[in-house]
Amino acid sequence: MKKKRIWTSLLFPLWGLAAAGPGAQAADTVMVLIPAGEYTMGKDSEKGYDFSPAHRVKIDSFLMDRHEVTNSEYLRFCEETGHRLPEFWGTGIFRSGEDYPDLPVVGVSWADAQKYAEWVGKRLPTEAEWEYAARGGLIDKDYPNGDKWTKERARQAGPGWNNLLDPVETYEPNGLGLYDMSGNVWEWVYDRYSAGYYAESGRDNPPGPEAGKFRVIRGGSWHSGPMCKRVYYRGGLPGNWCDFAVGFRCVKALDAPPARQ
Repeated sequence: MKKKRIWTSLLFPLWGLAAAGPGAQAADTVMVLIPAGEYTMGKDSEKGYDFSPAHRVKIDSFLMDRHEVTNSEYLRFCEETGHRLPEFWGTGIFRSGEDYPDLPVVGVSWADAQKYAEWVGKRLPTEAEWEYAARGGLIDKDYPNGDKWTKERARQAGPGWNNLLDPVETYEPNGLGLYDMSGNVWEWVYDRYSAGYYAESGRDNPPGPEAGKFRVIRGGSWHSGPMCKRVYYRGGLPGNWCDFAVGFRCVKALDAPPARQ
């Protein structure tokens, strides 16, 4: 039986497309068109989890990085702006530094991620945008590629500390062509965290709560179990927190001017 999808094949990669920000020429990440649509965000639970209640959300079209921001991309940002290097830079145990150019950057705070996004003329995704994209067009599935977690589809917890991150685009993408929306590293999103927000969330492009001490992280990581990697699972950390298992990816509006033709 074929898996049900929210839309048909309307998607295509936009190679090298980035907004014309100060660092746009350094933003080589492929972006993918995420078409407008409506979906059920979260999952109903009688146990009071923060991803409940499930609720309908409408999302406008946007562009999303095909993979998480890498060490090499973030290094160019630091070199050209004088921004500090990530917290664990140069440490082999966390695969952070110039020796790991194609691995996702870690050790960056929410504020660091925001500054990088602004530099390339992009922004962090809202939580609603992130989950919409992570689902890959599938309806009521737990993971970006269905209900079953498989080793071939994303990084699950490795044995001890000797098998951590993998290069971006190592595993199978979801139906939108997005890699590692589940696993490898957690991803910062724009929203403030509130455990009860889903009970009061708006329907059209919800921006998240107006107040909250934490910022939302999504997607789970190599350090997480399968539950944390479910597309509706939510986490929160202080915005100034730097973690060895948290990175990010960027999005931008369709009407932003391209950096190159």
